[in-house]
Amino acid sequence: MTYAMVLGLLGAEEVHSRIGMEPSGRQFNELCLDYNNKPHNPMINAGAIMTAALVKPNLSAADRFDFIFNMYKRLAGDEFLGFNNAVFLSEKECADRNFALAYFMRENKCFPEGTRLHETLDFYFQLCSMEITAESGAVMAATLANGGINPLTGDPVLTIDAVRNTLTLMHSCGMYNYSGQFAFKVGLPSKSGVSGCVLLVIPNTMGICLWSPPLDTNGNSCRGVQFCMELVSRFNFHNFDNLRGQYTTKFDPRTVKAESNAQILFDLLFSTAAGDLSALRRHWLSATDMEAQDYDGRTALHVATSEGHEEIVEYLLIVCEVQPLPKDRWGRTPLDDAISFNHPCCANLIRESCNKKGIEVPSVSTNSNLGVSQ
Repeated sequence: MTYAMVLGLLGAEEVHSRIGMEPSGRQFNELCLDYNNKPHNPMINAGAIMTAALVKPNLSAADRFDFIFNMYKRLAGDEFLGFNNAVFLSEKECADRNFALAYFMRENKCFPEGTRLHETLDFYFQLCSMEITAESGAVMAATLANGGINPLTGDPVLTIDAVRNTLTLMHSCGMYNYSGQFAFKVGLPSKSGVSGCVLLVIPNTMGICLWSPPLDTNGNSCRGVQFCMELVSRFNFHNFDNLRGQYTTKFDPRTVKAESNAQILFDLLFSTAAGDLSALRRHWLSATDMEAQDYDGRTALHVATSEGHEEIVEYLLIVCEVQPLPKDRWGRTPLDDAISFNHPCCANLIRESCNKKGIEVPSVSTNSNLGVSQ
């Protein structure tokens, strides 16, 4: 997660001038660099230390920790995030290998100029001492699956490029020395830790956090790996389970393939008619076309103005930035509906949107008074 944040801060080119992007083929804490004298990837200890060195190096130690802690809070949404001081002290006390890695990288001029080595290591130990629950870990994984947007809060925590690059390296390097076999058998981005935690990301679908402390010889959770294999044996989540011409008995629980555009449009218009702003937000975050038209050419904005849902009209115009004057098959606009059904506040919102966008507000159509007594 820290790597994804750093990508958002500095960009991939700057980050990977210091860190490689290849599997190491070695133990996660081995004293080695790649042929360019860089850590092989950000998923092993050397790369993680280098990643920590790139996080706001000009800030004080306290401000640096506050920055990263707040970023993790945004990733976790409303779920638990804590800091375990006992783990931090234990990490410092048993850090001979990490100190050796840091000095080895400094000898090979890996760090940016001016890097304060001991402060960087303390910061790295702090990162290793953060506590999450399975629920908060699942939200973090789901944020990656959702393109960097927290699915609970709607907060765009990570950039889409950062998410793409992070998932790519999780797929190739996230399971230590077992990464190749895991990619072959499971075929999904994942990241394990020596705490027994495994974050599994199913892009555009969901994130899963698994926790089972017993580890195998590679440092991965035994039951976590077993669960992932069982998951893809039952469901077609493997990246290459949907190749053309391939027959499979695996179940696909994802509704996107089976759900027709008509059903999505029905849900959108029904939510609008009911004044359900939360459902409308979910449609917007799911990249639903908020200007989609039904068989009569009517849009969500038509429905919202007809029902007089001012909050919905405002959300569609300001957040979703829909066109304020689409016409249905009778040539009526949302402004016509707002006037016909006597919703002046909705009409004013549409006029304001037209003025901001430089759209000329037309005179009310001849059909606008249908159903209104004279």
